[in-house]
Amino acid sequence: MVRTVQWRRLLADTLRILAVAAAYYLTGRIGLQLRVVVGGAVVTPLWPPTGIAVAALLWKGLRVWPGITLGAYLSIEHISAFQPMDVGLLVGNTLAPVCAYLMLRRVGFRPEMDRLRDGLALVFLGGLLPMLISATLGAGMLRITGDLPPGQFWSVWAAWWTGDAMGVLLVAPVLLVLPRLRKPEDPLRAAEAVLLLAGCGAVAVLATRSPLSLLFLVFPMLIWAAVRFQHSVGAPCALLVSVLAIWAATDRAGPFAGHTLFDTMVNLQGLNGSAALTVLLLSALVAEQNNVRLKIEQLCEELAEVVDRIAPGRPEE
Repeated sequence: MVRTVQWRRLLADTLRILAVAAAYYLTGRIGLQLRVVVGGAVVTPLWPPTGIAVAALLWKGLRVWPGITLGAYLSIEHISAFQPMDVGLLVGNTLAPVCAYLMLRRVGFRPEMDRLRDGLALVFLGGLLPMLISATLGAGMLRITGDLPPGQFWSVWAAWWTGDAMGVLLVAPVLLVLPRLRKPEDPLRAAEAVLLLAGCGAVAVLATRSPLSLLFLVFPMLIWAAVRFQHSVGAPCALLVSVLAIWAATDRAGPFAGHTLFDTMVNLQGLNGSAALTVLLLSALVAEQNNVRLKIEQLCEELAEVVDRIAPGRPEE
């Protein structure tokens, strides 16, 4: 009986690892569709697998880390033949999300992201800080192998870091809210959510394809989504804006036309980072305030019941 339980647990863990590897590889293929070449190195402004990796670790714990390594190996093999020096890339791509998970768990991060501290933790401990590891190891290995000229190191490092960080800040929140999504009981509210997603996409297309500098137009839509629906709609809206902006930047369309690659990357990641921070922090703040209000209402109801027991109203004469 004990052996059967152990085999079942081993089979379940193996299936989880393979599922993480498949998700990492498939989203990596999607991310590579929007790749750019900086100094001969292939980088992406948004690397979704980092968000997949962090979300998987938060869901299932450290037991799924081999799936991250396997997915990273398959992604590297898809770009070019795997070389012994690419082991450093595997270490960086695995170690960064693992460190993000450990730091988030250390500070008591809740996947519901219903506190402002959760939003701040995901930004700094989940995205910005740990992804320094993957960017440093990745760009460093390219420099050691001679595939990266000395003058291009910091450009590649910055692009690598922001791409991995944006993967966490834009993709992980969408995944973390999926298990809690429920169909709104109010049909009008459901219609509002659908229209908001469609409107956000339309505004993002206009802002990223117009020759005018209209990128700021996306922020009223993102604020609306965060205030009204928090992460459930705000996170998909932020991801949609980012994907459309990256698409326009790779096509050198709209406000990204006529700029150098460095200028384009700075503008693009400035937009992506601002969109992610706006939705994450505002959604967490509104969710926290809503929870406080509900707790106060619950305490008032309990207090009213206690008062009614202690001093019941007089019967009418």
